[in-house]
Amino acid sequence: MSEAAPAERLWDMLRGALTTKALGIAADLGVADALAAGPRPVTELAAEAGADPDVLHRILRALASDGVFVEVEPGVFANTEASELLRRGGSAWNEFAHLFGGVFLTAAGTLDPRTGEATFPRIFDTDFWSWLAANPHERAIFDRAMAGDGKSDTADRLAALVWKPDESVVDVGGGNGALLRALLERRPELRGIVFDLPETDRDEASFGDRLAFVAGSFFEGVPTGDAYLLSGILHDWDDEAALSILRTIRAAAPDGARLIINESVIPEGNDPDGAKWLDLLMLVLAAGRERDDAEWRALLADGGFQAEQVESGLIRAVACP
Repeated sequence: MSEAAPAERLWDMLRGALTTKALGIAADLGVADALAAGPRPVTELAAEAGADPDVLHRILRALASDGVFVEVEPGVFANTEASELLRRGGSAWNEFAHLFGGVFLTAAGTLDPRTGEATFPRIFDTDFWSWLAANPHERAIFDRAMAGDGKSDTADRLAALVWKPDESVVDVGGGNGALLRALLERRPELRGIVFDLPETDRDEASFGDRLAFVAGSFFEGVPTGDAYLLSGILHDWDDEAALSILRTIRAAAPDGARLIINESVIPEGNDPDGAKWLDLLMLVLAAGRERDDAEWRALLADGGFQAEQVESGLIRAVACP
């Protein structure tokens, strides 16, 4: 396949916001679920979803041109492998499409090269975390998105590490507990604590006797454990706040306790990498940032941890004596 011409590449980037919004609409209308049994006319889909049939046809036609849905005959659509991912309950893509097509897209429009501060409050009149707390439905969607489908790949990587029997793992900012629950399913000899804000959407009945939820703020204190897990947390914050989180953990962690971070490491060079774009979203939402190898090592050292491994998806460190 030949490389796209420069003008074509620019066009694909310029219309990106429309793609994002169209995906969000399709997710919110449940189109992928409505097509689960096979192709259907757009008139039926629109009637069930309460949408204008002409507008929905134009949205699905545009998405189909990028391989999300397929128009099998005029006005009749079916799922593709890509749109199947938008079905509810199967993965986190439906939730991510809702967020990116809604609050994230609105926030991205506030990106301002004149400031390194979060610009989210300009439109929403509050910070991102307070907005989530005030909107339980969005908070639940956010928690499901962060949990993914149990983050099976991440849980597999964590389970492959060397663990001691009956080690206590504290998932700091662990959301609904899906990741730690998946780890304990793979390593039942471990014990776990999910630590997060009390408004976190969760089902504690599914935790079992080796997993508990503890409510609190990671800026104030965290439970004592043998190992600490941070999954998609530190990139939400600037260096000052991220350092505060690390120091809070270090204050509770015994010497030699392990810190395991599931986050991106921005690579050098110009190769495509999603973290380079996610970095801009973190900026507008909460003045957060993605970090490269040197930035991670410096942050960990300042927080009282010695970095042992820095690679995307699995950053490992130990609490310094």
